[in-house]
Amino acid sequence: MAILRALLSVSDKSGLVDFAKSLHEDYGIELLSTGGTAKALRDAGLPVIDVAEYTGAPELFEGRLKTLHPKVHGGLLQRRDSDAHIAQGKKHDIPTIDLVVVNLYPFEQTVEKEGVTLQEAIDNIDIGGPSMLRSASKNYSAVTVLTDPADYARVLGEMAEHEGDTSLRLREELAIKVFRRTSEYDGAISNFLGQCDQGTTCSFSVHVPLASDLRYGDNPHQKARLYGNFAECFSQLQGKELSYTNILDIESAADLILDFKRSTVGILKHTNPCGVGQAEDLRVAWQKAFETDRSAPFGGVIVCNRPINEELARVISGIFTDVIIAPDYEPEARAILQKKKNLRLMKMKPGYEKYRKDPVVRPAPGGLMVMDKDHQVMGLEDLESKVVTKRPPTEAEMTAMRFGWRVVKHVKSNAIVFSSSDRTLGIGAGQMSRVDSSRIAVWKSQEAGLSLKGSIIASDALFPFADGLDAAIQAGATACIQPGGSMRDEEVIAAADAAGITMVFTGHRHFKH
Repeated sequence: MAILRALLSVSDKSGLVDFAKSLHEDYGIELLSTGGTAKALRDAGLPVIDVAEYTGAPELFEGRLKTLHPKVHGGLLQRRDSDAHIAQGKKHDIPTIDLVVVNLYPFEQTVEKEGVTLQEAIDNIDIGGPSMLRSASKNYSAVTVLTDPADYARVLGEMAEHEGDTSLRLREELAIKVFRRTSEYDGAISNFLGQCDQGTTCSFSVHVPLASDLRYGDNPHQKARLYGNFAECFSQLQGKELSYTNILDIESAADLILDFKRSTVGILKHTNPCGVGQAEDLRVAWQKAFETDRSAPFGGVIVCNRPINEELARVISGIFTDVIIAPDYEPEARAILQKKKNLRLMKMKPGYEKYRKDPVVRPAPGGLMVMDKDHQVMGLEDLESKVVTKRPPTEAEMTAMRFGWRVVKHVKSNAIVFSSSDRTLGIGAGQMSRVDSSRIAVWKSQEAGLSLKGSIIASDALFPFADGLDAAIQAGATACIQPGGSMRDEEVIAAADAAGITMVFTGHRHFKH
């Protein structure tokens, strides 16, 4: 049956007037509405019946009560295939409402604002909107329900195809979308109001749509799926479909590169940086990163914080790489890289900056854990005042320590990075003791033919003993940056002073488990 009556009540009015015009002018549909939505439609010259006039009940309590009425919900819920329902509708003067367009008060946007008050948040809890959406969705066999302006065109397309009606399949899809939206909305309210004394939510809920199936998980026999708004953060320009591990690598690479402002190239393998270099000429930056470890980049990830140009594309196209990430690619670079059809070419969008601060969610036995993300580089402010050794650092050592500290933040613990002011020289990651990581970093630099004389060493967490620092001193490091805080700090400082190296304590650790 063709749609005869529509109820429209929205906070997001984008596209609404054009949609309502089509409903009325093309199909003669009667329009019911409320408040600001009714005014917007009238201003556009459309005939609108106020819900208060339609129900015979006034809006009350500053608009808190306007659509919670049998004539609204009865019009939505009555079954068109039930003689009893139809008879009751006629007896009580409750006509059917065949289409509902409702989106909700902007609760999520309200509580994201700094300094939002509890009363402001409560005022933006929608009651009538979710109620109408649920009533309409429950009766999707007869009622078309929309909560997203992006669906207007699709509904009009189906109405043109089905003589003013929509298909059952579309109504079902839209109803499911509504239930997801109302669940997400209720979850946001619950998370905000359910905060404990320390600002932690007493229960945690998250509702994200399926984005895509992934190629596989850690291994080919493990299924994996991607949920959420990945497409707002990255777009895939070419290559094989992404796997679970690709997503982890992409996130790690993006987080690393966003901690640098100068023109920087990074190379990662299994989420660990294995080389980082800086230079205005991207080829030079690449060479500095690549020379740190020439074997690890095989099948790894390359990331850059500048658009990749033709010169860099020519160099890196000779390396077997799984993923390349950049904010953009010059046309000549695309032409070179697209010859490698399996290469996953990713464009990092500005939208990732927003999601980069999202909490880390990990499964735990019987539940999950939620942790604030380590998205800021901590401890580099006023670094000159944090020197703990007799010898202060030179300007060059200070620059190198700042660079090394930004890199070591992204290396799995126990993490050690040797660097100069614009390149990594040796990296040790994920070992059971920090001295082992130091030795591996030294060995890596020797394998690469890089001298550590005059380098700095960065440690993501404290040196519990002086032995890790001793390994760095023997390798030629002249400066050290670390969090400090060990029971044996004095012993470590004494070892640095005895060797004549300089050391700063940041007071912050960047442990990455």
